[in-house]
Amino acid sequence: MSDNEETPENRLRRELPAERPAPTGPAADKTPDETPDTTPGKAPGTGKTPENAPETPPNAAEAPERKRPEQSDLTGRQRLAKGIWPPRVTRAQLIVAVLLFGLGFGLAIQVASNSNSDSALRGARQEDLVRILDELDDRTQRLEDEKQGLEKQRDELENSSDQAEEARKQTVEKEKQLGILAGTVAAQGPGITMTIEDTKGSVQADMLLDAIQELRAAGAEAIQVNDVRVVAGTYLTDSGKSVSVDGNKINAPYRFKAIGKPEDLEPALNIPGGVVQTLEKEQATVAVERSGKIVVDALRAAKRPDYARSSS
Repeated sequence: MSDNEETPENRLRRELPAERPAPTGPAADKTPDETPDTTPGKAPGTGKTPENAPETPPNAAEAPERKRPEQSDLTGRQRLAKGIWPPRVTRAQLIVAVLLFGLGFGLAIQVASNSNSDSALRGARQEDLVRILDELDDRTQRLEDEKQGLEKQRDELENSSDQAEEARKQTVEKEKQLGILAGTVAAQGPGITMTIEDTKGSVQADMLLDAIQELRAAGAEAIQVNDVRVVAGTYLTDSGKSVSVDGNKINAPYRFKAIGKPEDLEPALNIPGGVVQTLEKEQATVAVERSGKIVVDALRAAKRPDYARSSS
């Protein structure tokens, strides 16, 4: 053995297999069985490797590919159900859902209340429906008159050269109107006079109170009984064979003076079963007269409230 063969390099070359290029051409098309194995350390055609020979890693092209797990085929309905459940709700969607629920709840309540009102009116009698319509017409007319009055005051204030003076005039006029209602200011105007003669003393306080309420309901704006002004807080009591109004004793004949529309006041007293017929059953004599000018001059002292104060 020569010195060159004993060197470490020669010894390593003898132990490692010789490198060989990848087969090209016709040899590449042959199967492993048809291609002769020329690997050093193997017997030709045997394919066996010596025990000391290192194993060669398999070619990457020959490694089996890892197959991805195939998804199961789903129907359209299954994909839809999978997309809907479990639900994925955002904060904005939750807020919109709450708002829509509140809107629907309010609409449901409104529809239910309208249905109840409609059913109540549907089952009402014809007389009740006529009365409801009359009340609505009267209320509408009063509101329309009040609206026109306020618009007139506004126009007067806007068109007046001296707005302060115009405002003062309107304030004085408003004070007079309130004074008439409170009984602190004398009033005059068209109306009726009712005189009740009670020779037997059978007229009681509740009968006179019914007359006052009937006049108020017919639109009387100022009422006076004998020398006593009737206001919102007026009360009547029996006092022997006479009657007391707000603690002031009055005797027959009872004389009522009421300012208002005579065409409304007189029929209100003479309706069947009304004030006049009730008093006549008690053997009292009643006379009702219309007049173009009624003067209500009985006054009430202005009382200063103990607790209430103006908020303006």
